[in-house]
Amino acid sequence: MKKLFILFILAGLVISCGTDGSDVEKIKNGIEAHKKEIAELEAKITELKAQLPENGVKANKLKVRVKEVERKFFSKYFEATGELEAINEAYISPEVSGQITSIQVEEGQKVSRGQLLAKLNTSLIEKNIEELKTQLNLAETFFNKQSDLWAKGIGSERQYLETKNNYESLKNKLATAQEQYKLSIVTSPISGYVEKIMLKKGELAVPGMQLMRIIDIDKLQVSAMLSESYLPVVNKGDTVTITFPTFPDIVLKEKVSRVSNVVNQQNRTFTIEVEISNTDGRLKPNLLATIKINDYNAENALVVPSLVIREDVKGSYLYVAEQQDDLWMAKKKYVVTGRSYMNETEILSGVTDGELVITDGYSNVSDGTMISITE
Repeated sequence: MKKLFILFILAGLVISCGTDGSDVEKIKNGIEAHKKEIAELEAKITELKAQLPENGVKANKLKVRVKEVERKFFSKYFEATGELEAINEAYISPEVSGQITSIQVEEGQKVSRGQLLAKLNTSLIEKNIEELKTQLNLAETFFNKQSDLWAKGIGSERQYLETKNNYESLKNKLATAQEQYKLSIVTSPISGYVEKIMLKKGELAVPGMQLMRIIDIDKLQVSAMLSESYLPVVNKGDTVTITFPTFPDIVLKEKVSRVSNVVNQQNRTFTIEVEISNTDGRLKPNLLATIKINDYNAENALVVPSLVIREDVKGSYLYVAEQQDDLWMAKKKYVVTGRSYMNETEILSGVTDGELVITDGYSNVSDGTMISITE
């Protein structure tokens, strides 16, 4: 076959040069040059054939790393951003109108429930109370005497009833005046800190006008809005993890204290609340918080690194290492994926326990590539 190929080349040269016999030397030189090219080609072919595995020479193999597919517990979490709120907070306002005669606390001061915060002008009420006490003492004396006479059958029933009615009426008036006096004394309804004082001594305070703000930071709650799609997986009593960008060292595990019963029509979200203890006072209301919530668990899941999963027109696939005789080859396998979390993906079908998934070098192989497994 080789000789026939050479003859065809020589014949072509003779025809291309004409049949008149001129320039014979040039033809002979051309023949020698082509013979040399043929020899070089045959040498390259022989060299390539010698590299084939069936001729006893190892082929070049792509080095890869693999990981055995095994079943394990797989969990998925999602995160939501929330804000800290004070559970106990009070905006203090007087119940009666009056000029502020004194403010007994300062901003930032810690106060107890029932502690005096401020006093309004009570001079008129105090005078009224003194007058009523005097009148009540006189009315009580008349009533006692009239009661004694009435018991002995002396005097009329009308006199008895009039003194009794006057005595009881004055008692009620005094009680009312004393209650009005109490309303002029502003006390704290909760224990906490004086966050802000809005009015000053000498200014007029009226009901509904904020005098000061008291806030308790010992007990706080985190409120967050979640998509309605999470309603089936978030329940009251679920344990969540709470972290704070401002304080990375604080990691809390608390239970969900409330799940709202209404979905917001505007943004299709619902609210959850988580109560936390803040005994050291480091956390402050309105501080941003991150809530990590578990929304999926699989007891016996096949899990692979998410990076090894690729896509083509047929779907998701990955490469596994398969042994054929003494050789290892890359095998392309299409898979059905489940949930993904923290660079891991659950495989629902397509691979089985014990298979070796290519985790390093997977982007350089194709179906059938000879590989060499390294540690």
